[in-house]
Amino acid sequence: MSTGVLIVDDSHFMRNLLRQILEQDHRILGEASNGAEAVKLYKEHEPDIVMMDIVMPKCNGIKATAAIKKIDPSARVIMCTSVGQREKMKLAVKAGADGYVTKPFEEPSVRKALTDVVAA
Repeated sequence: MSTGVLIVDDSHFMRNLLRQILEQDHRILGEASNGAEAVKLYKEHEPDIVMMDIVMPKCNGIKATAAIKKIDPSARVIMCTSVGQREKMKLAVKAGADGYVTKPFEEPSVRKALTDVVAA
């Protein structure tokens, strides 16, 4: 059975890129452009994995991850971070992130992050 994924990024380009990488092997259950939308869509779709950008308007990925983990402690969230965001990544892990990929995305690293989190 394929994994249901929620893609969260304020960049339309990044959401498209992630969808193209993932849709061959996984079901894309929804897309959100900010953390507030992500929490709402998580409740609606209960995805297996959330691909979450860190820096977004309205509600960033760290706050959204904490909110999702509060709703569902077993939720699995992979943070999408730009190079050089080590401090934000530490905060994301504290909020409950299960893994991360670094932008710019490379298909093998996205697939590996997803496989590692699903297997864990």
